Amino acid sequence: MRVPTPVFFAPGTPHRVVDLDVAEPHAGEVRVRMAASGVCHSCLYAMDGHHAGIPIPIVLGDEGAGVVESVGPGVTSVRPGDHVVVSWAPGCATCRTCRQGAPALCTRQPPLGRMADGHTRFRLDGDEVFHYGPATNAPLTVLSERSVVPVDPTIPLDLAALIGCAVATGVGAVRSTARVRLGDRVAVVGCGGVGISALHAAALAGAYPVVAVDVVPDKFPALLAMGATHCVDARQPDAAAQIRDLTGGGTDHTFVTTSAATAFPLAMESLASRGTAVLIAGYPDHTTLSFDPGHLLNGERRIIAAKYGSTNPPVDFPDLVDLYLVGRLRLADLVSGRWPADRIDDAYDALRSGRATRGLIVFD
Repeated sequence: MRVPTPVFFAPGTPHRVVDLDVAEPHAGEVRVRMAASGVCHSCLYAMDGHHAGIPIPIVLGDEGAGVVESVGPGVTSVRPGDHVVVSWAPGCATCRTCRQGAPALCTRQPPLGRMADGHTRFRLDGDEVFHYGPATNAPLTVLSERSVVPVDPTIPLDLAALIGCAVATGVGAVRSTARVRLGDRVAVVGCGGVGISALHAAALAGAYPVVAVDVVPDKFPALLAMGATHCVDARQPDAAAQIRDLTGGGTDHTFVTTSAATAFPLAMESLASRGTAVLIAGYPDHTTLSFDPGHLLNGERRIIAAKYGSTNPPVDFPDLVDLYLVGRLRLADLVSGRWPADRIDDAYDALRSGRATRGLIVFD
């Protein structure tokens, strides 16, 4: 089937909407008609040339939701017409980490840009076009069966799309990685889609205070509405001291959701004794971070990482949908803008500006 699709051809250049041939799903695969795709920093890194080895041309997008159009042989978990949230971490289902419920740490990932058999399901004039993970920026995409999680059809699909990456990552980091408890002192450094999801989850868990830290003060009213109890301008030279003061000596958990150079040092300076810095942000290739080991040792502080929020999609996605349906998870308040596919570069420009929370590419 031939479908107009935004394709990325080279760093620093805009997308081109071209007519892609989208194959029928192979064994163990599904074809999904996308309703919406989230606008994610990981894709922005690829667009700006900060991810080495990304094959091009490529269809970007690692967060989305849609409706199953067709299924390949052997598929049993979904059928045509099912509403699904897409996971960028299908895993192989057989390696040790997959069996432990951590598909984002799968040791048998398919080749970058390709399906498990080493080929793509997109063609342009007969030539392969590559997949950025699930390639959710395509209005029609082909995925591993393990990349789709069926959800209650009463959730709007554009909002369900947010669960596939930003919400799962931010909420999961609080819930599953750090296991924030009632009364824990929390700060979130960087309040885009993932950061707002993390602070919202911390508030739902009963953390206090919850300090939102960002470089765009215009966001502060929205952050307070989503559960932050205080806001700090990360550009201020005494930002770490402000966080320590607000939290009565430092945080139990500081979540780092931005790769900005000042974010990690700020997080480390904000920690109380036995506090934990939780790295969520995706960093450009070959980035290095430094810290004073004495600061860790003398305060028994820790640094841990949250890959995809330690999420197990088949278990966690339906839970997040349920939280939305009962009015606890405020997905609509995360959305800062919606763009049609032919304005995809405007959506990424909004993300690059730092003023967006979570943008959506929406399809007819």
